[in-house]
Amino acid sequence: MDLRIFTEPQQGASYDDLLRVAKATEDAGFDAFFRSDHYLKMGEVSGLPGPTDAWITLAGLARETSRIRLGTLVTAATFRHPSQLAISVAQVDQMSGGRIELGLGSGWYDAEHTAYGFALPEIKERFDLYSEQLEIVTGLWETPVGETFSFEGEHYRLADSPALPKPAQSPRPPVIIGGGGKKRTPALAARFADEFNLPFVSPEIAKAQFERVDAAATAIGRDPKGILKSVAQVVAIGKDDAEVARRAAAIGRDVAELRENGLAGTPAEIVDKIGHWREETGITRLYLQVLDLSDLDHLDLIASEIASQL
Repeated sequence: MDLRIFTEPQQGASYDDLLRVAKATEDAGFDAFFRSDHYLKMGEVSGLPGPTDAWITLAGLARETSRIRLGTLVTAATFRHPSQLAISVAQVDQMSGGRIELGLGSGWYDAEHTAYGFALPEIKERFDLYSEQLEIVTGLWETPVGETFSFEGEHYRLADSPALPKPAQSPRPPVIIGGGGKKRTPALAARFADEFNLPFVSPEIAKAQFERVDAAATAIGRDPKGILKSVAQVVAIGKDDAEVARRAAAIGRDVAELRENGLAGTPAEIVDKIGHWREETGITRLYLQVLDLSDLDHLDLIASEIASQL
């Protein structure tokens, strides 16, 4: 079971905050450090000092780390032109020595689109745009050097692009797709995803969606085993109940609710729950959503008492 650390910097974090957590993630032996791609806080927090751009952040971390993989859960298709995104991610992949992964979604948070002037089309148009972005980003990366890439869609048109630069990973960095849509999401995952991720759902919901993804892959002749399955869960873990309660309170959550909907409890409880997830869904990767970025002891506890048992 790969354990990855997943952060939400829009809730209030500077680049230096993220760098400390990324270095702690690497030192503790975790597989990867991921961040959300949002420009506006959510809920009752200040969000200070303000948002950091996901791909600028990851470019910096690419030069400050050496082993962990780095990526987004998830970049919104509404934020960047797909050609710009492909160039940025390829460059950061080069800067990291081939450690980058791209989580790409359709976009959803209407308040941040309003606040910063991003267009947020209705869901059908948004998925049409998202589908074209996946074709363009992967197409640019996979075009052989010396050849050109062209695309004619409803939202984007590219003519004789040199499709440069190339990422360090060949044929491209892994692409992560996720979400609960029952038709178009599994179909896009079957075509483009190296990994399918479901955040903050129950094992029962995850299992049903993974089965839809597998069926969509089989329908187009792709081996479903080629799509890694993962979930994301918020964490509040402690050596005893008092420490669990302290960590839950620090992120404004109720312990009982977190035990039901996330990973809250002592290490023994969490190991049992992860085992249940694996048994029910077959996941091989877990993103641990760490919301209190000042609590590096939390990472050390997870590494020493949970990761060591997996």
